[in-house]
Amino acid sequence: MPKFKNLRGKMKKFWKNKKVLVTGGAGFIGSHVVEQLVKKGARVTITTKSNNLDFLKEVKGKVIVLKSDLTNPRQAVLAVRGQEIVMNLASKVAGIKFNVAHPATMFSDNILIAKNVTHAAAVNNVERFLVVSSACVYPRFCTIPTPENEGFIDDPEPTNLGYGWAKRVAELLGRFYAQEFGLKVAIARPYNAYGPRDDFNPETSHVIPGLVKRVFDGENPLKVWGSGKQTRSFLYVDDFARGLIETVEKYPNCDPVNIGSSQEITIENLAKLIVKLSGIETKIEFDTSKPDGQPRRNCNTKKANKRFGFKARVPLKTGLKKTILWYKRHLSS
Repeated sequence: MPKFKNLRGKMKKFWKNKKVLVTGGAGFIGSHVVEQLVKKGARVTITTKSNNLDFLKEVKGKVIVLKSDLTNPRQAVLAVRGQEIVMNLASKVAGIKFNVAHPATMFSDNILIAKNVTHAAAVNNVERFLVVSSACVYPRFCTIPTPENEGFIDDPEPTNLGYGWAKRVAELLGRFYAQEFGLKVAIARPYNAYGPRDDFNPETSHVIPGLVKRVFDGENPLKVWGSGKQTRSFLYVDDFARGLIETVEKYPNCDPVNIGSSQEITIENLAKLIVKLSGIETKIEFDTSKPDGQPRRNCNTKKANKRFGFKARVPLKTGLKKTILWYKRHLSS
């Protein structure tokens, strides 16, 4: 344990005055990453396509904001110029409903961003580059808990097929640019994120924000996709952001590493817990005509813990309480 305490001390010094570009830095995950980097003394620049900076109120005046469309290769090169570290969080993300209906969109948009930003990092000779991959690279019937070496077996989970393949290709781009151009690359595979500032839009939201919104909208019975027997492992956003930062600082070895929690829960029990914590009496029904998605999803966290001491700190119940409280304060009518 003492060696990880030493790593934490070095980490503060590592980020002090570093010029760090966080693409997608105004988004759900990106804004939390930016806040943590600012606290460490980094000189942070973010890119945003929408120019919506509502999530960055805590660091207003402390970061540089670039409005940039990273599907345009020239804009990507300009955004990266002068940076020492690039953390590529820019991506198109959505829940199971959108992913199933739009695999081509999810694949092509994410490939363009990954290609342009990785190339821009190489031609600008940045010190380190973070590929933010995803647990969606794993196949439907993978080992549980899932080790990193199963990331390129078979197709990714069918309900995330376009997105999963895009993230696999993003990892390959990182590896190939490391081999050909000497780019120092870190690859993080985070699991299902949730927390304050999540996407609560029912068309694109993931399961936790989707259920929270519908409970507070008064849906009764609450209809949940699938049997409810499928399981997931969820990672609170503060742990997620810390995991990305620690990966790029401590393990830039072009070797994919899972960033997640070992706590696994069925969707049925998740829905019950959200209803209970909301304080709203609601019946729950499961729509088995809709897909379950992957039967089980939980990650093997041994590599992250062994290589740089990462471990999720926020239990699911605690994180859900914080998420529901944020929703009630900011979005509940």
